[in-house]
Amino acid sequence: MFTLTVEIVVAIHDEVLNPGELPGRARDKSLEGALARVDNRLAYGLVDDVFDLAAAYAVAISQGHCFNDGNKRSAFRAMNAALMLNGVVPEWNTEEVGQIVIRVAQGLMDEGALAGWLRGMMNL
Repeated sequence: MFTLTVEIVVAIHDEVLNPGELPGRARDKSLEGALARVDNRLAYGLVDDVFDLAAAYAVAISQGHCFNDGNKRSAFRAMNAALMLNGVVPEWNTEEVGQIVIRVAQGLMDEGALAGWLRGMMNL
């Protein structure tokens, strides 16, 4: 499986920012630490497929609050990138996925539920 590096996630974040939003990483948070959660899940065999991988990125980035602005948008784009880099081309309903990412960021939806939603969206 193709995975995302810190550099890729930073580039994704920089791309999602709108004019006037605060760029950069949050001073007291670690993007490396958030992404290490995904790497650890991979190392311990807790990622069965690309949907688990994409969900792990979305949770780690949205709940890690590693950026000053744009965490949820970065989480969505990282999730999308993980899917696409691994051969899955989703067709998103913008409103629906937006609400899902908000739920994930708030801790109301966990990785397993998000991965299941992704599989269901792709009719798998």
